[in-house]
Amino acid sequence: MLLGTFCSSDELPAPRLNHQLDLSESAEDDAVKLARSADDYGRRPRKSFEGEGATDVRLLAMAIGAGSCEELLIRGSKTSRRVTDVGLTAVARGFPSLRVLSLWDCPSVSDEGLVQIAGGCPLLEKLDLSKCPQISDLGIAAIARRCQKLSTLTLESCQGIGDEGLQAVGRSCPDIRSISLVDCLLVGDQGIVGLVSSPYSSTIQKIKLQRLNISDASLAVVGLHGKSVTELVLAGLQNVTERGFWVMASAGALRTLNSLTIASCDGLTDLSLEAAVKGCLLLKHVCLRRCFSLSDAGLKAFAAAAGSLESLQLEDCRRLSLCGVLDAVLSCRSSDKLRALSLAGCMGVKDDDGCSPESLSSPSYPSLRFLSIRHCRGFGDSGLATVGKLCPQLRHIELCGNAEVTERGLCTLIEDSGLDLVAVNLSGCVNLTDDAVTALARRHGGSLRVLNLERCAKVTDKSLSAIADFCIALQDLDVSRSAVTDEGVASLASSVVLDLQVLSLSGCPNISERSVPHLSNLGQSLMGLGLQHCYSIGSHAIAALQHKMRWCDILC
Repeated sequence: MLLGTFCSSDELPAPRLNHQLDLSESAEDDAVKLARSADDYGRRPRKSFEGEGATDVRLLAMAIGAGSCEELLIRGSKTSRRVTDVGLTAVARGFPSLRVLSLWDCPSVSDEGLVQIAGGCPLLEKLDLSKCPQISDLGIAAIARRCQKLSTLTLESCQGIGDEGLQAVGRSCPDIRSISLVDCLLVGDQGIVGLVSSPYSSTIQKIKLQRLNISDASLAVVGLHGKSVTELVLAGLQNVTERGFWVMASAGALRTLNSLTIASCDGLTDLSLEAAVKGCLLLKHVCLRRCFSLSDAGLKAFAAAAGSLESLQLEDCRRLSLCGVLDAVLSCRSSDKLRALSLAGCMGVKDDDGCSPESLSSPSYPSLRFLSIRHCRGFGDSGLATVGKLCPQLRHIELCGNAEVTERGLCTLIEDSGLDLVAVNLSGCVNLTDDAVTALARRHGGSLRVLNLERCAKVTDKSLSAIADFCIALQDLDVSRSAVTDEGVASLASSVVLDLQVLSLSGCPNISERSVPHLSNLGQSLMGLGLQHCYSIGSHAIAALQHKMRWCDILC
């Protein structure tokens, strides 16, 4: 859970360079540095330029002395020294084997730069453009004509790109597999039709359409021609109605669809969602965000018809209640494949809706393994107890930001659990106390690998003592912004059973330099240590700890 935050960055250094576009001695030195810092990711040399380091001078220097480059990421900045067509021309001439190009926030790059890339980099496979306002259909068409291996096209907030560019991709790119279009206001139905109904449309596997000026016609074409589509994301499509979703699902081509995400689309209703699952027989993963028309009845009908559904994610769906969601889960008993349920920001999911095991259609659903209920105000001990009785075989639990959950509800869930818990995330459950953590450690310490107690302000050293005594399998522990002290850290360090890999103590006001000797005794298994905002630990103590624990990434 926390390990990723400790990974060292591979971003290249960004020294200050003169504004002139000359290859002076300093620029040549940069080229040597760039050559030395090249990383090989799966046999693909990769370069990254961000912020002030994203300039034409750096690109020119790289093209002269950096050897090969197959992946190039450029994140622009608001400074006067920006990447322009001059820099892309150098890339096109210096790296004919370039396969991946990402240009983010590059307002000075125009069609001319993309034309140069098209002419010099015929092996290009992935193109990612974000906030490049001067690039139009002309540049995209050039890439489509000259880069026959293009498989992935991502366009975001590119206001100059419209239907003609997408039609060119549909006509000329036989290997196109992934399309992502976000906030491109000139893209309309003609562009989607030209892309998805082209002779090469059978290769398209992933489609993302977000905040575009398209109508029901685009979704109908996706439903008619998306024979190979496995992942589909539809978000913020304000002009698409219930009929568009219904036609897409009923057209019959989306039989290989595996993952479906629909967000902020007013056209999604109970009827269209049920049609979607009936027309997509292999649908396994569904995510619905801000679908305000979806009701308990519609969700239950959808779940009952979803014979292949394995994971269901619901975010900010305000009409759904706890009883409705649990009834939908129980409707999956016939297929018995649903393994993961995630609820976030669903205001109707709360304790006072009269939900109990007796009020539901079935006594339990033992197949559910992963449960996440985050930031559902009003969800507390009563609802948690009901969930625990209905889902006795949980292995992973997330209850983030639910202030009304206390030790009473969590202890009931722990007692009803028929399997050993592996990962528990209780971050932001501010009313949980040491009694709940101690009960969790005693009951599931033999299997628990990940435990997050961030912002649990009532968690103290008593919890760390229980963890040190019972959690023999724990690898990742986060007690950031809790009430633990140096004595708790000493308990962890003195444990004979604990073998932590990641520990976060960030923002704990009671952690001081007295903890430093104990931290150094945690052993060489500790790969990540978070000490951010531990203001009672001075810089000299941190430096000494870093010197002694050279194998550990310390975030401070």
